[in-house]
Amino acid sequence: MSGSTFGKHFSVTTWGESHGPALGVVIDGCPAGLSLHEEDIQMYLNRRKPGATSISTPRKESDLVQILSGVFEGRTTGTPISLMIPNTSQKSGDYSEIASYYRPGHADYTFDQKYGFRDYRGGGRSSGRETIGRVASGAIAAKILKELGIEICAYTKSIGPVSINPACFDRTAITETATCMPDRSADQKALLYLQECMQNKDSAGGVIECRITGVPAGIGEPVFDKLSAKLSAAVMSIGAVKAFEIGDGIAVAAARGSENNDAFYADKTGIHKKTNHAGGILGGISDGSEILLRAYIKPTPSIFSEQETVNRDGENISIQIKGRHDPVIVPRAVVVVECMCALALVDLLFFNMNASMDKIQSFYQK
Repeated sequence: MSGSTFGKHFSVTTWGESHGPALGVVIDGCPAGLSLHEEDIQMYLNRRKPGATSISTPRKESDLVQILSGVFEGRTTGTPISLMIPNTSQKSGDYSEIASYYRPGHADYTFDQKYGFRDYRGGGRSSGRETIGRVASGAIAAKILKELGIEICAYTKSIGPVSINPACFDRTAITETATCMPDRSADQKALLYLQECMQNKDSAGGVIECRITGVPAGIGEPVFDKLSAKLSAAVMSIGAVKAFEIGDGIAVAAARGSENNDAFYADKTGIHKKTNHAGGILGGISDGSEILLRAYIKPTPSIFSEQETVNRDGENISIQIKGRHDPVIVPRAVVVVECMCALALVDLLFFNMNASMDKIQSFYQK
């Protein structure tokens, strides 16, 4: 199986399955000298671990990270960093019967068509638990960005029909509400909506918004490695994401050029934009403004109501899925979006270091 590696200059390779002994990630390209402890990574993993709220799967996992290599005396050595997170609460018996049929909305059918074989325990490699490696490595990328004054803040913008009110934005609420909404009133409305979904044996989707500040102008390549393309690839690689937007997103299709263009102005601090319809990226390159993006998350495909499908013999059947599942994926995916953006940014920042001769000379000439 190929395609488990992301990034060129700061690359990460995730490994493991939902019900295997452990999951993890290998990070290559992290510079030496970065202060790094397991606690730095654990705080990110705690934000995505299951069983933490009433609207996440009841599967209880501590998701404790172990640093196996690449760190000595609290600092990175420049060699590959290997991280492992053991699985401790597998109930593979919950999934034994799905080996014979294809769950609607899952990768069961496509895995069988591609490989002729699949690990059906909790989805195996296509399970949401694969994102553990993304979050663990993204925590390191985020720490590198913080050293450079770059900050990433993702949050739940909406769940089902319930959206936040920008006027009520409260950043502290992101980590204090079960929904990860920065609006406590919207959080309560979303919880009521999710209770209704669960009573009906159904699930919900939503939108995650992400704001990135401190990115200097000039990051990203103008053709295939555009910053917009890299961020899109990073976020769209998350299993539940079905659409992606930057800036005004799809709304630009209905706008006029005079409405969509961001006017420039200059002052003593430099060149700025009066508006930010472009979301901080022009021509695939950062323009120094806040980068704004959104990920659209599908409803959890594992629902407990009866569904129609087929088995591996091609027979039409009806099923009722068992197991432990989130009624909504969005809150636990917030930190995943954040971390994937961090990975994409660090990779392009490192690549940008050889973009011009003066940058190379400033590094090598004393």
